[in-house]
Amino acid sequence: MLAGCPQDKAGQAAAPGKIAPQQTAPTTTSAAAGAARSPQAPARAGAQPVEDPARAHKIQQLIASAEQSYRNGVNDYRAGRLEAARADFDAAVDQMLTSGLDLKSDPQLSDEFEHLLDAVNSLEIAALKQGNGLSQPIEEAPLDAANEVTFPPNAALTAQLNAELKTTQSDFPLVVNDYVAGFISYYSNSAGGHAHLLRSLERAGKYKDMVSKALQEEGVPQDLIYLAVAESGFQPQALNAHTGAGGMWQFMPFAGSYGLVRNGWVDERFDPEKSSHAYARYMKTLYNQFGDWYLAMAAYNWGPGNVQRAVMRTGYADFWELYRRGNLPAETKNYVPGIIAAIIMAKNPARYGLDKMVPDPPVISDTVTVDYSIDLPLVADLTGATLQEIVALNPSLLRMSTPQDIPFDLHIPTGTLDAFQTRVKEIPTDKRDTWRFHIVKAGESLESIASMLHARIADITEANDIAKGDPPEVGDELIVPVTAVRPASTQHYKVRRGDTLITVADRFGVSVEDLRRWNRLSSNTVRVGHTLAVSEPVRLAPHSRTRRAATHSRRSRSSSKSTATSHATSHRSTTKAASKKAKPSSKSKSKAAR
Repeated sequence: MLAGCPQDKAGQAAAPGKIAPQQTAPTTTSAAAGAARSPQAPARAGAQPVEDPARAHKIQQLIASAEQSYRNGVNDYRAGRLEAARADFDAAVDQMLTSGLDLKSDPQLSDEFEHLLDAVNSLEIAALKQGNGLSQPIEEAPLDAANEVTFPPNAALTAQLNAELKTTQSDFPLVVNDYVAGFISYYSNSAGGHAHLLRSLERAGKYKDMVSKALQEEGVPQDLIYLAVAESGFQPQALNAHTGAGGMWQFMPFAGSYGLVRNGWVDERFDPEKSSHAYARYMKTLYNQFGDWYLAMAAYNWGPGNVQRAVMRTGYADFWELYRRGNLPAETKNYVPGIIAAIIMAKNPARYGLDKMVPDPPVISDTVTVDYSIDLPLVADLTGATLQEIVALNPSLLRMSTPQDIPFDLHIPTGTLDAFQTRVKEIPTDKRDTWRFHIVKAGESLESIASMLHARIADITEANDIAKGDPPEVGDELIVPVTAVRPASTQHYKVRRGDTLITVADRFGVSVEDLRRWNRLSSNTVRVGHTLAVSEPVRLAPHSRTRRAATHSRRSRSSSKSTATSHATSHRSTTKAASKKAKPSSKSKSKAAR
């Protein structure tokens, strides 16, 4: 974990739907926004004066009311009343959205609403990620569990490991002492420690090639990959609900940190490839500062400023000397020897009962750069994939659509690039965030397709030049116009067998986050027979770039500002054409796309 994170790590995130109380919280939305803003960022431009006194009074009342709801939420949050806090935060946001005032055109309201979302996000970041259906549960980090474990010296084990080390090949300096031997014993003999190490190494199979390439390109040792065992267990969406640290390498959510992009659409901390490049660059910076990989690792965990001060106090630029002299916190004491132990065990799998481990298959994809907004359900339609597959391939997306007017590397299943590029041309660019694509199946009719996708038969026939009395045939590819604006209403839906919040949200064209908020759900689990309320979602204008940066944690990284720059690369792309190219039928030509 990087400096700035309290003692608890990614593995201590609350259960899905729960928010772990944090030490401090901004008491006003403006305070939160100020904390979230980068020190180098210019101050916000002042709001334009409002000419109409009555309207100005209404705006001030609205802001005061929203601020009060937010403060109530902070108080509930600090007291551990998480459901009440969510309700207060929802009320603050809803007051702004339902005020009848135009948030996007009024500079003062737009600025205040952005501040409000920043502040709420600093406390609800875990719930927001889970609410979008993009997060996954993370297991307890073994180094945390080992913080209270005492490792008695074991001379025999240490001697055995030193002999084994002579035949262990690594590009990273490895040492064996009582501390490292203690962690090897812990990983070997503790059920929890062994299970975490085993699952982490299995999961590493998904990303090992990707991370290895990033480490090689940035010029750092390959075995630095094993820091992910301690940081996240190789889970790209691991999220510390307490601090907001996230991703495989547990970067803090400061805007622009380490060259990673964060905005209301994308959080590249959760992109395993881009975050791995950022991690490698940062480790290289730390090594250049300290000239020692163990001190660099300690600085990654505790912060370079803290490590530098410990070195200056003692006069020893040596991790083990700082350890013995009691100049390191407990977490950092465990961090370095725990990772060394993981490297040694991973390099000698048969010796430690890891030889029967089957690594997860590597994540590979085709990649297409899009600069328009396209809904992920449509991406799934065009590629023949499931929505869950598309979501899993794009873990950095915070919404169920790509950003508008911002280039985004969209990852799609291998072999679907040609089909995607051919089919997406049939849908007008400004309709790709609402329209759908459908291949007619046996037994389907225009009526059933329109009903399933919430479209009108007349719109489908017009968009596809379908003549009256000439129904579509099995295999025909249809462009399905879906009305972007539906009348505001609340519907009720009874959950059926096989439903998930994602499929229900997709059915009604709303977000999972909204479904959870409307129904006060604390997790993504729904029961068969449960009735869900589905309301008309309120959408911001496409160009209102809502920042969702979290505030600083209680320990700042300002002493270690990274000079890493953006390094935008993509997943390994398969350039082979799809085995079966899309062949749009005569009925798949959208008139609007011509």
